[in-house]
Amino acid sequence: MQASLELRSPIGVFDSGVGGLTVLQALRRRLPNRDFIYLGDTARVPYGRKPPAMVTEFAHSIANFLCGLGIEGLVVACNTASAVALSSLRESAPVPVWGVIDPGVEAATRATRSGRVGVIGTKGTIASGAYQRRLEARGIEPWAQACPMLVHVVEEGLAESPEAELLAREYLRSRPEIDTLILGCTHYPLLRNVLQRAVGEQVRLVDSAEVTAELVSAAFDQATDGDVLSRGRVIHFVTGDPLAFAHTAAVIGSVEGEIISLPIAELASTQVPAGE
Repeated sequence: MQASLELRSPIGVFDSGVGGLTVLQALRRRLPNRDFIYLGDTARVPYGRKPPAMVTEFAHSIANFLCGLGIEGLVVACNTASAVALSSLRESAPVPVWGVIDPGVEAATRATRSGRVGVIGTKGTIASGAYQRRLEARGIEPWAQACPMLVHVVEEGLAESPEAELLAREYLRSRPEIDTLILGCTHYPLLRNVLQRAVGEQVRLVDSAEVTAELVSAAFDQATDGDVLSRGRVIHFVTGDPLAFAHTAAVIGSVEGEIISLPIAELASTQVPAGE
């Protein structure tokens, strides 16, 4: 596509919808001169309710598409896709691949004092056990809770509403004594105030976006970025309605850069030749 020819060594970022924009924002703060391609698979959102095999297939077709545009690295800014597809993506992709789960676990390990950590996320993320297994491997006792309705609350612009307060308190009502809570969905940082009130100020909230951005930025040559005086550009591809994407994304933050419609058929047919 012509859009890719206008970018300088872009990094690819994808999510099932707009939540991954919180990760993109953190990446751009760390790498302000780097170009990015963001893909929001809004036609097939949410991933959290879909079978793991289906999510894995989606993730690979997206990775193939982005690699075909010449990205130098790939960030899976989706907890569900990170949980079920990260390992196979790392084996098949011709570029480095990062997810958001390991950085979240690392940040929680640093933050906890008691070794009792909670994680909230979509049904798919929690059912995968990805966070729980990693925390247990570090000697941490995890508690996990699926909170499927919180994504809808965020996308409807109700992050500070009474409805959000009621949902958060209900989802977290049965939690044991924890001192750290991982926000295991890229939408949840927008609910930070509500979630903090639900668990109390004594519980530390962990958002993996900043830690992910730290890891990704460390892998790229900062001197190269520093040689470029202009701020990096972003191109957004969306599989659903671009206007709906822009409207929903405005809840998370302004969308900077061109938004391009990407039909599912075109995405699914994209292949990257072996060895490239």
